[in-house]
Amino acid sequence: MKLFEKLAAGFLGLTIIFSASNSEAAPTVEKRIAINSASRLMTYYENGVKKAVYPLGLGKIYTPTPVGYFKIMEKVINPTWIDPSDPEYMVSSGPSNPLGYRWMQIKGNYGIHGTNRPDSIGGYVSNGCVRMLEKDVEELYSMVDVGTPVDITYNRVVVEKVEDGNVAYYIYPDGYGWQNIDVAYVNGWLEPYGVAPFESDLNIADKIQASDGQPTYIGKPYNIEVNGKRIDAVTVNGRDFLAKAVVCDNINYLPVVPLAMALRTKLEWREGESTLKTKYGTVTGFEKKNQIYCNADDAIILLNIDGGLQNISDKVEDGKIFKFYTAYNEKDKEKDKKKSKDKKKSKEKLEEKITTEEILTDENKSDSDKKSDKKSKKDKKSKKEKKSKKNKTAEEVKPVEENQPVEKGNA
Repeated sequence: MKLFEKLAAGFLGLTIIFSASNSEAAPTVEKRIAINSASRLMTYYENGVKKAVYPLGLGKIYTPTPVGYFKIMEKVINPTWIDPSDPEYMVSSGPSNPLGYRWMQIKGNYGIHGTNRPDSIGGYVSNGCVRMLEKDVEELYSMVDVGTPVDITYNRVVVEKVEDGNVAYYIYPDGYGWQNIDVAYVNGWLEPYGVAPFESDLNIADKIQASDGQPTYIGKPYNIEVNGKRIDAVTVNGRDFLAKAVVCDNINYLPVVPLAMALRTKLEWREGESTLKTKYGTVTGFEKKNQIYCNADDAIILLNIDGGLQNISDKVEDGKIFKFYTAYNEKDKEKDKKKSKDKKKSKEKLEEKITTEEILTDENKSDSDKKSDKKSKKDKKSKKEKKSKKNKTAEEVKPVEENQPVEKGNA
């Protein structure tokens, strides 16, 4: 009985072990902290998705917050502050502590922490550390772990796609005096999003002058597919043409040059008239910073393609795309109709020729043709009879072999 109990206990132990090994592991969440010293903002990401944005107080001009790629090395609740200039002077956790109630070390004496001076948030005020409002730092502290990456950069120009698909850009003041920017530099940031042509150089220059960190919304860019194939940017005569459709000011703008290239359709841009022409038709065109567009509603007229803005998939989060398909227009119908008619005529002519050659009556023949046909038939009949008679004779009269006895009949 004792042996049975031991065996049962052993099996139970194995069952527990197997159950533990087969349990599903919790999904891994990739966390990241991004700090832009120019904007004095921190963004917290989970699996690449923005979860929170916090205002910061950063290092003074002469003691700037370092830039680079770091990670959280240590987390401390209710830290003790030690004066960097006088290590003998310490302040315990409490209302007088400059570190607040949370500390996250990222490098040496540099860290992310709270503050007892909330009015300092938004300025260049520290000895290089990253200050946060107490409620913000406590929230962040609860979400991140030791090892979470911390990326610190200095970018005066920030471009982002917001939730509704709009592209916004910001220009921040040069607090550290590290980054001189111009219009071309800003256009370089906007171009990959496909919206650079929709923000004038004059507007960009004014925005650089203001450097107020406020958002400017330009438009909503989308990819394009024609007959299931993605449309890409092209270069024609050394000139680059973008391939993004852009929804701006309630108009759906289509980049006509990449589309015409993909469809192998000759395109004519009449700059003086602001019109676009192909073999299909003529529509109004729009030139924006050397890029040429048409209204998506006119695509059927100009390029013989039909479609519009559609969901990429059943999942809303996958976004949208402009999808088009080659249309069947009236000109195509006329061509097909003419082709079918010509084919029918050709077939009828061929049948008529065959009938004329194969079915000729005696009435259609001349007297000489008739005599020739009669003589030919007679010659063929005569040859056939002679051949038949010869074969019959050969069968009846067999040769007698040498030294073979011959029967004698009655004389």
